[in-house]
Amino acid sequence: MPLQAKYFKKTFQFNFKARTSRGAMDDKTSWFINIWDDKNPSVKGIGECGPLPGLSIDHKPDLEEVIKSVISKLPRLESVDLPTLSKIVPPANPSILFAFETALLDLNNGGKRIIYNNDFIAGKGLPINGLIWMGDMNFMMDQVSEKIEKGFTCIKLKVGGLDFDKECDIISSVRKKYAKDVITIRLDANGAFKTEDVHDKLDRLSKFDIHSIEQPIKPGMAEMEELCMTSPIPIAFDEELIGKTTTAEKTKLLQKLKPQYIILKPTLHGGLSGTAEWISIAESLNIGWWITSALESNIGLNAICQFTANYDIRIPQGLGTGAIYTNNFESPLKVEKGYIYLKPDLLWQEIQF
Repeated sequence: MPLQAKYFKKTFQFNFKARTSRGAMDDKTSWFINIWDDKNPSVKGIGECGPLPGLSIDHKPDLEEVIKSVISKLPRLESVDLPTLSKIVPPANPSILFAFETALLDLNNGGKRIIYNNDFIAGKGLPINGLIWMGDMNFMMDQVSEKIEKGFTCIKLKVGGLDFDKECDIISSVRKKYAKDVITIRLDANGAFKTEDVHDKLDRLSKFDIHSIEQPIKPGMAEMEELCMTSPIPIAFDEELIGKTTTAEKTKLLQKLKPQYIILKPTLHGGLSGTAEWISIAESLNIGWWITSALESNIGLNAICQFTANYDIRIPQGLGTGAIYTNNFESPLKVEKGYIYLKPDLLWQEIQF
């Protein structure tokens, strides 16, 4: 089965002013991998490589050269499976590995954007949280009201990018209006809090019945171990996991720091195979987890949803980012009443390579 591949690059435009604690974003670029078998070139699998600037370890000037190198190796292989891809994609390139993994799985399933044949592609939805983007109080409260009206029972707010008192005012307003048995609040600090005042900030935030907070301080800091033990709000790791590529590294990190949760993005955390390993290790240590997208287009989001649906999902996942671009690919992915679905009666936009 000699495989061939090519790629193209596409930049997506946000349909609003996207702001995080790392700064504002106007657009987001992804590289799309197209794989086919010489014997049946009309059937093609597609995968998305969408590293995040300033965060992904493989968002580097040589990214396209790495993609080209992997493509050049495919025709020489007698057979290709996911373990093989893990060997030919250089280490520390999770977004590239994710793209090739999903393109291969799509090809193996007939080139119909089917990555896994599970309940999700049959129409069963996945519960998701509603992401609230940073902005002034009116902007954020409008988003919260919109999410609630649309049936979300869990929202995630970014913190650390605005004045902290104003952020507390926003969260307080949400909690006064919606009790914890009505709305679950998750927070994401993206490592923005300083070690000298992180305890005070967590104490203040804990008064609002917060489910968890992602990455309160920067990854790799010695204070994180003590913070995981003493924080009044459960700690969830995200950035802390980036760059840990071996089983030993992953196990050592979780055994030492003992977070309450880990939050997994295949684009950042080792592709599909690396994410599956993180889940296995976390469950062995009784650490909770959920999966989120990383601003991928509908191609990557679809693959992540189907991967997530392989597990027994009980809590909301972070998979509601499909409507953030003005020029996203048209897809059967739809969000309704706090769930994301793949509607079998809708079609994918034809993608030209």
